[in-house]
This record gives sequence, C-alpha cells and structure tokens, in this order.
Amino acid sequence: MSKRRFLIAFSFAGEKRDFVSQVAAILASRFGESAILYDKYHEAEFARRDLGIYLPELYHKQSELVVVVVCPDYDEKEWTGLEWTAIHDLLANRNDDEVMLCRFEHAEVAGLYSTAGFVELDHKTPEQAATLILERLALNQGKPKNHYTATAVTAIRPPSTSTPNNLPRLQPFFGRTEELKRVAEALDPESRTWGALIDGPGGMGKTSLAVRAAYDCPPGQFQRIIFLSVKDRELDDDGERQLGTFILPGFLEMLNELARELGQPEITKAPEDQRIKLLLAALGPAQALLILDNLESLTKSDRDQLFTFVKRLPQGCKAILTSRRRIGSSSDELILEKLDEDAALETLADLALHNPLLAKTNEAERMTLYEQTGGKPLLLRWVAGQLGRGSCRTFTDALHFIRSCPPNNDPLEFIFGDLAQEFTADETQVLVALTYFTLPAKVEHIATVAGLGEEPVETALRSLANRSLVVPDQEERAFALVPMVADFLRRKRPEVIAETGNRLEQRAYALIVENGYTNHDRFPMLDEAWPTVAAALPIFIDGLNPRFQIVCSALRCFFEFTGRWDEWLSLEQQAEAKAVAASDYENAGWRAFQAGWVHYLRQQPDAVLAYADRAAVHWNTARAGAHERSTSIRLRGVGHELNKDYPAAIAAYCEALELRRTLSPESEDVASMLNDLSAVENLSGDLAAAERDLKEALRVARAGGYAEGVATYTGNLAGRALDRLDWAGAEILAREALNLAENIGRQELIASDCGRLAKALVRQGKGSEALPYAQRAVEIYSRLGVPSDLEAARETLEECEA
Repeated sequence: MSKRRFLIAFSFAGEKRDFVSQVAAILASRFGESAILYDKYHEAEFARRDLGIYLPELYHKQSELVVVVVCPDYDEKEWTGLEWTAIHDLLANRNDDEVMLCRFEHAEVAGLYSTAGFVELDHKTPEQAATLILERLALNQGKPKNHYTATAVTAIRPPSTSTPNNLPRLQPFFGRTEELKRVAEALDPESRTWGALIDGPGGMGKTSLAVRAAYDCPPGQFQRIIFLSVKDRELDDDGERQLGTFILPGFLEMLNELARELGQPEITKAPEDQRIKLLLAALGPAQALLILDNLESLTKSDRDQLFTFVKRLPQGCKAILTSRRRIGSSSDELILEKLDEDAALETLADLALHNPLLAKTNEAERMTLYEQTGGKPLLLRWVAGQLGRGSCRTFTDALHFIRSCPPNNDPLEFIFGDLAQEFTADETQVLVALTYFTLPAKVEHIATVAGLGEEPVETALRSLANRSLVVPDQEERAFALVPMVADFLRRKRPEVIAETGNRLEQRAYALIVENGYTNHDRFPMLDEAWPTVAAALPIFIDGLNPRFQIVCSALRCFFEFTGRWDEWLSLEQQAEAKAVAASDYENAGWRAFQAGWVHYLRQQPDAVLAYADRAAVHWNTARAGAHERSTSIRLRGVGHELNKDYPAAIAAYCEALELRRTLSPESEDVASMLNDLSAVENLSGDLAAAERDLKEALRVARAGGYAEGVATYTGNLAGRALDRLDWAGAEILAREALNLAENIGRQELIASDCGRLAKALVRQGKGSEALPYAQRAVEIYSRLGVPSDLEAARETLEECEA
C-alpha cells in the first residue's frame, strides 16, 4: 500500500456525480473507502475554510493518483475552479504521472491544449473507467498494468455463451479454477464418461460451478444447454419419501421438462417405460449438455433411474449433476469444498460494490469473515447482505453473531433466522409464494399467489436476488428460490405459509371451476394460469375429499385437451385413494375410470382392463346405478378393443348400451355408446352395422341437441366415407363437420375434420384447395402433441404438396 493517505482522489463537477460515484464505489470495493478521496466518503475533507491552502497539500502530498473528470465549464465553477488551480500546479511541476485527465464532451480547461492526453468518457461505462484507473495506478506503482484488473475483470464481464440455453443468471463467480478444469475434462468429447457429479454441503456453490462450467464450454461443443432443477423436497433420513403432496415423482417431472425443452412435448404423453427411450432418441441429434440440479431431493429409486439415464446418453451429449447429499462414488464425482482465500476476497470485493458497510472493511477483517463462514459462498453472501440489519448492524456484530451459532446448528439456517426477521412484508409474501412453485415462476404468477401487485413483487424480487435468496433467469422474467430457503421458511414462518396456501387454494379453485369442465373456449385462460393452478394442487390433495373430487372432475377435459396426461393420471390415482379413505366409493369409481381412460389414450390395454375392474368394484361397493355399471363395462370394452379382441369388445359395448337405454332410450350416453360400438364394428369388418349404428348415434344426438356429439359423429361419418373411397361424399360430410367443430371450439375435432377434408379434396385432384386444410391439421396436431394423428396429417400434407 502507498504511504500517502489516499490512493486515488477525484475532482469533478456536480453534474457528473452519479457517474463518478459508481466508479468510486468500484474502487472502494477493492481498496476500502478510506483509500478513495470522494466527497461521499470524506465530506469532512471539503469542510475546510481555507481551500486555497489545503487543496495543494491534499493533491500534492496526500494522494497517489488524482483523477480529474472534466466537463463543460469545469474550471469556471467556484469549487472545481479551486481544485483545478491546485491540480494544474502538479502538471506545471512535471508531476503529470500523478494526474489522470478524463473528460466528457471533449471539454477543455484553461492552461491545457485540447490534445493533452485525455481519456474520453462519453461512451465508457463506470466499470470501464474504473479499469483504466486501476491500470494507471498499477503502472505508477511500477507494477504490471493488469495487476489490479486481472481478477476484477471477472466481476465486470459476466459470462455468456452463443449456445442456445435456459441457464439461470450467474452471480459474479470467482475461483474454482481446478474444479472447472476437472468438469471441463469430464465434458470433453474424448472423455468416455457421461459427465460430472458435483457433491457438497448446502451453500457451497455447486449450482454456480455447474452453470459456470456450462458457460465455459467452447462454441460448437454442444448444440444446446438445458438446465433442470428438482423441486426441493424434504427426505427421510434414509433418503426415501412418499409421493406426499407432490403431483409427480421428481424424476418423471424432470423427464417431462426435458421433453418440453427439446421441443417435443408429445413425449410426455408416452407411457413411462417408453419415455426414457424416446428422450434418448431425441437427445442424439440435439447434442445437448444437461445440467440436472438439486438431485438430493430425489428418492433412491428415482436417483437410480437417473444414473441409468445419464449413463445411456447418446454420443455428443453430456451431463453435470449436483447434489447436497453424497449420491455417487465414482471417478466422475467432484466433492466441492470451501472457497480458497483469494476467491473469497474477490467475492467480498464484488459484494462491497453494493454494500457500504462491507466497503469500509479492510482485508484483515474480510479474512476473518471468510474464516468464520467456513468459506461457504452462500453464507458469505447472506452475511454480507445482512450487514446493517438485524443482529448484524455492524461488521463486529456480524462476526459475533456467526460465532454465537450453536455447535449442532446449520449456520445457513442460523443466519436465515436473522434474515427472516428483517424481511419486509412484501419480501416475505414473495418468498412464501415461491415455495409453492415447482419451476421458475413469472412475476405475474408470483403476484397472484402472494396477493400483491406486480410492481411491489418486482421490487421485492430485485432485493431478494441481490441478497442471493432467489435466482432469476437471464432476462429476469422468471424466478426460483435458492435451495434450502423453502425448508427454512416452512420452519421459520409456518403461519405465513399457511395463510398464503389458503389464498392460493381459493384463487385456484375459482379458476378451475369457472374455466374447467367442458368450457373449451375458456381452456386458454386456464392454460395461461396453469402455474398458479399447479401450485395449488398439492393443497387440494391434502385437503377435504369433496373439494378434491370437484377439482378432478372440473380438470378432466382440460387435462385431455392440453395433453397433461401425467398430471391427470397422478391426480386421479391420488383422488381415488382419498375417496376410498373417506368411504366415498362412488367417486372412487369415477377416479378409477378416468385413470383407465388415460391408459386408453396411451394405448395400454392391460392397464385399461385393470382399472375397469377397479371401477366396477368401487361402484358395486357403493351400490351404484345402471349408469355407473355401464361405464365400467364400457371401459372394459375399450380394453378389449385395444387388444383387438373385437368380439369381446362388441359384447361389452352392447351390454353397456342396453344398460344405458334402461335409463333413457335416447340420451347423450346412448349416442356415445352407439358411436363406440360403430367404431369397433368397423374395425371388425362389419361395415354395414358400423354405418347403421353411427347414423343412429347422429340421429339421437341431433334429437337431444347434443352439439358436440353431432359434430363428432358427422366427422366420423366422413371418415367412413373415406374408408369406402367415396371422396365426394366424404368432402360434403367433412365440410359440415368442420363448421360444427368450429362452432364448439374443439381443436382436436377441427384438426381431424381438416385432415379428412384435405384427403377428400386431394383424392379428387384438388390439391391446391386441399393444401390449407392439410397445413392447419398439421399445425393443430403439432401444438396438441398427438403423434399418431400428426403422422397421418403429415402424410396427407405431403400428398397435397406433391
């Protein structure tokens, strides 16, 4: 350090105060406020009466480098005019190496030529100006030019990558050179390993290391970087947990999010035993780097599946896994330990840019803080963020508070308890709201759950992000909790968690009931609000049975329409169990039926037949009527149809049809059963019976004013005409069906009728007329994620384009 009192002294006019204050703050974070002469830090220096005597002494003898920030009329102002007189004397006495001339707007000052070596600041950031000052200071001291800037540049220049990614925003990152090298070696295409596993205690910086390693990958090494984090969940001591209040198992949830990130949401509809195979096939051409974070939240069974998955990654793909628990013991494992001293000091220097109390500390004090926090990056950040608050009003208070942590306590939870006492009401509401989201949440969804406006939510999120309590994405549009914060909140603020949960439940229930059931035109609104609704589902699962059964019924059509089959199946299974526990066997039967229907959509006949039997048992116990009994028989017929046992399917459908006719000779249920019977008769080759029963279904639907049935059965008749190669008849029926489908807004019906109409037209030689219908069918099926129908629609489109 210099023997002079100040390393750097500034001279500037008031209109440039904002810019200079930012530069001074950067320099103060490096050397401490006492080393920088700037009026915000040393107002007393400028309270002297005889500035004409004092200023020359200040600049000549007490400051190592004087930084002059010239702007128009700088030397004509009373204050800066006095300063310039003293500084000009330095230059006149050939002490020009002690003066760094900077200016805005090419301003000039008396006594200097316009060509004097000015640093032009008009297009420079405060960070760039600080770098130039540090370089000049180093040269004046006989040190290499980059002596002060070699490490500071890391904080000034955030990492970036040209590879498409969904990485979270990375906080300023320091150190970990050897660890980054090991991860890079594991990710090297020549390495035979699947990637790297980063283990370490909470708060040690595992996620930051994984994200930084991803940013450091050379361009072209991967075509895509995908970041996925498991929702934080508490496990038993043996690492096992029941599904509890989570809708989907963590591993399955991760696979689904991966499918969506790859742009192949249809994979989420595949049976679980096929999903991994489909994802591995999709990853091959993607050449993706996967970052799978927070894996300690998975059960042992899920972790075993995950390791099997990453070990089978196709060539060109790699993975980085992170976990707070030791979940592996291979040569690919990296045990993350504390930051080294240099990296910790750089971290604290960066934090000091926005923390006046920390900026005033010297290196020895910062080393003490490093030692007391055990070199844990998150603990360093939390303690620094708490300076001036709670039990950490001063730096000495903060050290004393850390030392007072009981031996058996987690220091992170200990300091969090103090943090929690200082949260504003809005900050508390925002943090608690985030505990209910399984994925990074947008501001509008957080605001809904927190019961606040978007503006106060944004303000709270910025403050919480600065204190390393929430993690924003790169655009700062979506936010997630730092791992462990949710657990700490549940223990420290259970009353706020409960209050927010009640508000969330009421809001979600209203959204579901108002926009669910068969209100297809309102499904887009429900889809837009889905993050809020999904956050409330665990509350319904844990709540009262009648309310949960209503939620399931209201969401059934929405789940089928939007392709959320995993959530649908999981909810039906849990609702069935809850109904049985409440001796509500009628609803248990309906839940089993709907679970069976999901398996029908996935073409799983054995599961369909099993759930048909479960529904029948529940309804027998409930002594249900003919409607319920016919429904379980119908589901059995669906299972036989999938097994291509058409005689058994026809027999089941006929039995179900007769039961429904005992309730009403002509009803929606009767029309629906006739449609099902017609479909299997057509498959069995009895085309006459199929035509007869389908026309009867259409007649019944028309008589009863069943608009959706009329649209569906008219479209099916168009399909029968196509089977008979009656292209003109199929065109007439398909046009009629399309108009009907448009009126009720059923997207899958619209797509089906567009495909039928396109096929009828192109087979009549009307390819140009058929083309827009074929394109629309492909667009809708792509959006809905229906692979089998999409394939057929693409074939028709190719025929139209030929």
